[in-house]
Formats: sequence, C-alpha cells, structure tokens
Amino acid sequence: MSDTLAPPRPAGDVTSVRAALRSPRRLRTEVLAGLVVALALIPEAIAFSIIAGVDPRVGLFASFTMAVSIAFLGGRPAMISAATGAVALVIAPVVREHGMDYLLATVVLGGVIQVVLGLLGVARLMRFVPRSVMVGFVNALAILIFLSQVPHLLGVPWAVYPLVAAGLVVMVALPRLTTAVPAPLVAIVGLTVVTVGFAIAVPTVGDEGRLPDSLPSLVLPDVPLTLETLRIIGPYALGMALVGLMESLMTATLVDDVTDTRSDKTRESWGQGVANVITGFFGGMGGCAMIGQTMINVKASGARTRISTFLAGTFLLVLVVGLGDLVGIIPMAALVAVMVMVSVGTMDWHSIRPSTLRRMPRSETAVMVVTVAVVVATHNLAIGVVVGVLVAMALFARRVAHLVRVVEVEQPDADTRVYAVEGELFFASSNDLVGQFDYADAPRHVVVDLSRAHVWDASTVATLDAIETKYAARGTEVTFRGLDAVSAARHERLSGKLTAGH
Repeated sequence: MSDTLAPPRPAGDVTSVRAALRSPRRLRTEVLAGLVVALALIPEAIAFSIIAGVDPRVGLFASFTMAVSIAFLGGRPAMISAATGAVALVIAPVVREHGMDYLLATVVLGGVIQVVLGLLGVARLMRFVPRSVMVGFVNALAILIFLSQVPHLLGVPWAVYPLVAAGLVVMVALPRLTTAVPAPLVAIVGLTVVTVGFAIAVPTVGDEGRLPDSLPSLVLPDVPLTLETLRIIGPYALGMALVGLMESLMTATLVDDVTDTRSDKTRESWGQGVANVITGFFGGMGGCAMIGQTMINVKASGARTRISTFLAGTFLLVLVVGLGDLVGIIPMAALVAVMVMVSVGTMDWHSIRPSTLRRMPRSETAVMVVTVAVVVATHNLAIGVVVGVLVAMALFARRVAHLVRVVEVEQPDADTRVYAVEGELFFASSNDLVGQFDYADAPRHVVVDLSRAHVWDASTVATLDAIETKYAARGTEVTFRGLDAVSAARHERLSGKLTAGH
C-alpha cells in the first residue's frame, strides 16, 4: 500500500503513506476519515445492490474489495472506489435475465477490458470529452438514480411515505447543524429506531436478501466458456468498463483540483480494472470511483493518502459482518430517502438554471440535452457519453468550418492574382473551399497564399488539387505558397495521388 509502482515523491508530498505513518496527527485524520466513509458506505452499498437486483451482501463485498484493492493499485491517493449506482444500472439487466454467475463473469470481463484500455492509454482520451458531455453525464446519472427508486414507492404501506419524508428532512437539516456524523447514517439509524420502536410494518433490507455473516471467499463464475457466453456478457462488460473508467477519471480530476496534487490517470485506469477482476472473483458486483464518498474523504475529513481508502474498506467489512442483524432491520424507506438525496446531490443544478442556459452557447446546451436524453432512453451511460461526444464533435466541426475564408489580397499585374486562405483546413471546412475562388475571369497565373492556414487531412489536399484542376482547364497556372513544414509535406506526399486517374 505504500507507493508501489508510483514515481518518486518529494519528501513533503501530502499523499505519501510513509509520511502519514510517521505523523500521529495525520494518521489520526486518515483513520477517522476511513471510519466516516465506511459508515456512509453501508447504506449506499446496500441501495446500489438493490438497484442491481442482487443481495445486499454482493454490493457490500464489492465495496470492501474495491476499496481495499484500489488502495494498493490506484493512481489517485485518497479516492474511494466501491459499488456505485452507475455500474449497478449497467449490470442490472444481466442479473435479471441471466442470473448471478453471469453477473460475476461480466464484472471480471469488464475489469479485464479496463486493464487493456488503461494500458492502451485511454486516460489520455478524457481530454476529448467536452464539459457539456460531462455535465450531461452527471445529470443523467442523477435522473436514473431517482427513477430507480420509484418502484420502492409504489404499492407499499402508507407509512413508507412519511418515513421517506422524515429521512429527507434529517439529511437536509443535519449538515447545517453539524457534519461530525454523516447525515445519511443518522437518518438510517433514526428511521430504524422509529420503525422498530413503534412496530411499524414496512419493507426492510432483510426482505431484500440475506446479509453476510462471514468474510468473502473466492468464487468462480459457473458459466460455459463459449462464444455464446461472450455474446451475452460482452456488451454489458464493455458498458461497465467505459462507465467505470469515465466516472473514475472524472472523479480523479476533481480530487486533483481539490487537493492541489497530481495523480497517475493511466495507473488509475488499469488499477480500476484489476480491482474489478478481484471483486468479481470474490462475489462482488463491481464498481468504480464514488464522487460523493470521495468528497467526504478528502474535503470533509481531510484525508490525503491511501490509508483512508484501505481503512474505509476494512471498517466496512467489520461493521457489516459484526452487525449484520442490525443492518437487516433497516427500513427500505430510509434507503430510498438516501438515494433521493444522492440523486439531488449528483444533479448539477447550476447547469439547468435559466440564467446559465441563457449564457451558454446553444450548441453546448444541445450537447448536454442530447447526452441526458440518450442516457435516460437507453439506461446506458456509456452510449449517452459516446453520442454526446459525437454530437459535440459534429457541432464543433460545423462551427470551425465557417471560420475559413478566402480573400483576394493583391494583383501584382494583369496576369497574376493572389488569394489568401485563412483558417484550419480539414474535411468540414475544405469542402466549400473550391467555390470561394473566381474561375470566370481567371488570369494566367494564380497564387494561393496558405501562410495563415494549416492543411490537416487528405480531404484538403484533394480540394487543393480540385482548385488547381479547375484553373488548369482555363489555362491558368496555380502556385501554392506559404505552407508550413507539416502541411507542405502532406501536400507533397498526397497531391495528384487521390483520384483514380493517377
């Protein structure tokens, strides 16, 4: 857990495990942070298990193995990884349609895909995800978490509704008075005491499945090793891998900003994969970084090292195995209230304020809306993000295409005309370039000055060839000048070789 595989750190690095172990004050901060996170993880892990359609112990085991594994393997110290709503939503259909063994196989395969993507440098691709897509991703996740609670509010005893309302009041009001104890934990304990003390008959966590009374053990998924199995679990594993990596890398970037430290995103990517493989073989539902729990750890509790992450997983297992009977009597209404608050806290409310929407370019608002709409319609966060990125790219290309212009700058003599091309030339902008020249009254010699332009692709070279051909048909010689080194090399390599006639 020290700093395996990490680059050498300066002596004063706040993320150093060795430094924290030598400082009683810092060690106390890390230990208390791990305990607080563990307490807050219990209700969410159970709730996410229910979203996925599995026994609560599956989510709890996943949270334990993910947290402990990523403490050794991850590239972002103090970040919390556990069972999450994002992953639960992706894998829920596997459990519902094919059973638990296929779920575990999906988690293992998803982890392997994450390792491969991490080693291929997928972390570097995150810079191509626009902010509007990230905002849409977060807002869609909030909507899906909220919608997943609706079934627990239908066809239930009337007492569920005032219990949910009371839980919401506690979680809204308590943080204004104190943050010493997580508000979700207080709400859960309070509602449990009320339901047990007054013998209120409402659905409980115990009704959803048996809680663990022992440590997790090695489990091999009982699925046939065939192409048919791969066909079944492959799409879900890929979705889980992409969603988990996107959420983890976005959370890592957020922690970098909060702690003013840097992290190894590539290591975090393959570390998440290895942690999911371990989790799958120990009967867990898989997971990724948790934005809410991570903020509790680094912002509210002040943790900075892997110690807090490791202890969060360890404390979680001790609490669940040692107090499993008490966890079983928690009313489902309490978890519904917790998940509603998670949904509210996840939503980026600033992004949908009328004042914000008025200021934002329409194209970026459109990208956010498309991302949310696709995610909600498909219940697949990965599909929504991919579609959002494609829409953002298309709108960006369309906008940049209009920034290219051709102007006649000088006419040295009656037989020569000079044009200047300004802007970035690629497939979207160069397609209209041919029509911006005057061919009707062409002189003997035309000079095209490209010193304020850049040739990015073969489409542009083909366009320049087309301009030269149209002028040649009228007996005009064309000279291209001012190309930078890269553009000149590309033009020399491809010019005259892009049509079947050459």
